[in-house]
Amino acid sequence: MTAYRIEQDSLGEMKVPENALYGAQTARAVDNFPISGIPLKEPMIRALGLVKKHAAQTNLELGLLPPEIADAIIRAATEVINGKLSKHFPVDVFQTGSGTSSNMNVNEVIANRAAGLLGQPIGSKAVHPNDQVNLGQSSNDVFPSAIHIACAEQLHKQLLPALEQLLQQLTEKSEQFKDVLKIGRTHLQDATPVKLGQVFSGYARQVELAHERLSVCSSPLYELPLGGTAVGTGINTHPEFAEKTITAIARETCLPFREATNHFEAQSSKDALVTASCSLKICAVGLFKIANDIRFLASGPRCGIGELVLPAVQPGSSIMPGKINPVMAESLMQVCAQVIGNDATVALCGLSGNFELNVMMPVLVHNILESIELLSNGIRAFEEKCLSGLQADEQRCADLLEQSLALVTALVPEIGYDRSAELAKQAHKTGRTLRELALEDGVPAETLDRLLDPATMTEPRA
Repeated sequence: MTAYRIEQDSLGEMKVPENALYGAQTARAVDNFPISGIPLKEPMIRALGLVKKHAAQTNLELGLLPPEIADAIIRAATEVINGKLSKHFPVDVFQTGSGTSSNMNVNEVIANRAAGLLGQPIGSKAVHPNDQVNLGQSSNDVFPSAIHIACAEQLHKQLLPALEQLLQQLTEKSEQFKDVLKIGRTHLQDATPVKLGQVFSGYARQVELAHERLSVCSSPLYELPLGGTAVGTGINTHPEFAEKTITAIARETCLPFREATNHFEAQSSKDALVTASCSLKICAVGLFKIANDIRFLASGPRCGIGELVLPAVQPGSSIMPGKINPVMAESLMQVCAQVIGNDATVALCGLSGNFELNVMMPVLVHNILESIELLSNGIRAFEEKCLSGLQADEQRCADLLEQSLALVTALVPEIGYDRSAELAKQAHKTGRTLRELALEDGVPAETLDRLLDPATMTEPRA
């Protein structure tokens, strides 16, 4: 049986689990929102802790908090930042759209932990969650500020480094495969020759551009709404509060956070986050293409394309012995599908900036942080367990290239499109080679030697 204590908030008495650091308002939220069982993600709790820690330090410097209270709040908030109090944040993602329930969850946990540090009992309000931990703040500026902090931190700590590693690996593969000639494919049909290294250079550039887009889109995330309080006017906060607090957050995170240029835009609009999510979606689209290409190029091993050889990471079938499947590519493709779906949710959340406040922020940040986490983990797994051990089957590439009728394209400048098309049709119909038919058609052997060299077809020709 769970033991309870009785706490009071503005609505009256509320039962709270005896050992919980949260209080009545959090208990109400737990009771009101038994929706998914999914709490806010750790990076968001950390970000809320950062706001509370540096808000307390600022309020101390401004003479608005007694030193012993401020010190206890700072120490308790530091424990939140470091993940030591994670079990005390049970509020469901699908809660009040402003994030007020989670802001109060953090306020109550920090207040009770700070009270404990001062030798006072849990629930005593020796440190007050609203008057002291939330001093100079509102959920309406704290929660969106924490969203920006969490997303910017995760982009820079997780996803951008993962993309950098993937880019390095693709660049190395491009160099490794630079002399491997293969048939190109357009519309899933044979096309003119290409070097496998050139193909991988295209993949590398896709990743490089994804990295650039995400770096650019992170800049608007550095603007924090903190200081706007309820509706952007800054009521009940000191004029110096926002600048001092945000400067301290920037110093701790080593990211250039700054006060929002316009607090009304910053609290009512989530355009910066919608933009970030869109960039995550574009990244996912590119990664899906890369993973899917590799999956198809490795199809076989005997009856598919088979130009690439995947590392064997696990048995591929419960019934077919010896089968090796492109599981890492499939895993990354599923990640990309989820991220694309998440972006649709974020777009819908962005629509809900009603008057002075967006009211779908918890699910918005959940989806963005999930996208960052999934892409970061999916990229690392794909790079480590697929890309790093990927090899080219050079003989298979050469055999398929030799069989292709698309080589006839190189004859067009010499004999024209129509004659070249007729040669290709005859070669396909008779099974004879293009060279044989072209010689019979009167094209000199030395011209054919020059024009039908696949290596010369992979570069512009004068």
